[in-house]
Amino acid sequence: MISSIFILVFSAILFVYWFRYTCVLMLQSKTAQDYSARVVEANQLSYPSVEFRLSEADWDRDLGELVSSLKRDYRLLSYLLKHAAGLEVGGSTLEQRMLMIDFRIMQSWCKASRYFSPALSRAALREMAQVLHNFANTMGERVACTTD
Repeated sequence: MISSIFILVFSAILFVYWFRYTCVLMLQSKTAQDYSARVVEANQLSYPSVEFRLSEADWDRDLGELVSSLKRDYRLLSYLLKHAAGLEVGGSTLEQRMLMIDFRIMQSWCKASRYFSPALSRAALREMAQVLHNFANTMGERVACTTD
């Protein structure tokens, strides 16, 4: 009985570690060309300004505003990714779904950590912005492939 519980807990810990490591690897991977600028400009996304704001000293004063602007960008980009399925060129949506889950986890982590560690909250916001950058780059790449 105890060994079964130990195996179950250990397996859950390994799964969480694998999931986080995979998400971080996906966010660190870069494409040959960054296609996100056109998507940011066309849709008036605010995640680049949030990333800039996080490097300032008094970033935590407007934490609620930063989170809400990232959530707005997330809703818009996830809508575009889901409804532009005809533009998908050779990519799997498994990675996008994993990053969507990661965004939600980081959103919850940001809420939880804002009271005891601003540094952890900042890291969560940065990762949320990186997920949005990845989505914008994916959308830009899809559009560029269809217009070429």
